[in-house]
Amino acid sequence: MAGVKQFNEEEALGRALDLFWARGYRATSMLDLAEATGVQRGSLYNAYGDKEEIFLIVLQRYSEAYLARVSAAFSGDDVAAALTRYLDACIAIMMAGDPPRGCMTTKTATDTALNGERVHIALKGFLDEVEKAIAGYLATPVFAARLALPPAEAARLLVTFTRGMAVLERVYQDEKRLHESARSLVKALVR
Repeated sequence: MAGVKQFNEEEALGRALDLFWARGYRATSMLDLAEATGVQRGSLYNAYGDKEEIFLIVLQRYSEAYLARVSAAFSGDDVAAALTRYLDACIAIMMAGDPPRGCMTTKTATDTALNGERVHIALKGFLDEVEKAIAGYLATPVFAARLALPPAEAARLLVTFTRGMAVLERVYQDEKRLHESARSLVKALVR
């Protein structure tokens, strides 16, 4: 029937996310997406338009899941524990897979000149959303009172740090090193 997807969209988009995460945006073709999802290229084009549109859809899904992890990390009333949970969650995301797949957004961001304006805007929006969410949690009185920096500055530092951590994961692939660096940041941020 025309206009009706003849495939499991959740499953196909999940596989597309995995492929973009493993290969990166630029190195993934529509043929790759068709093979990974089990959906013919023509059906993918009809359902989503092009590779960029598929990427933007899966990036939104990734963003929602990531922000849920941020929310879970910043529970309780101990800012050091919350920061540690957040950074540990970031490390777990990067180290997932065999071999570890790293950070999808940082991997994609390093190719922004080749990705197109919509992808660049979406990545910037993702990072802005993460920073805003973290700043909101850190601004609560119980957290803010123990921070060595104002909440907005601490949030920006955390987002910057996690992007750098993603690069170090690619270079060293040393989970212990990432956790040690994360603990050092927590010590620097909490009074």
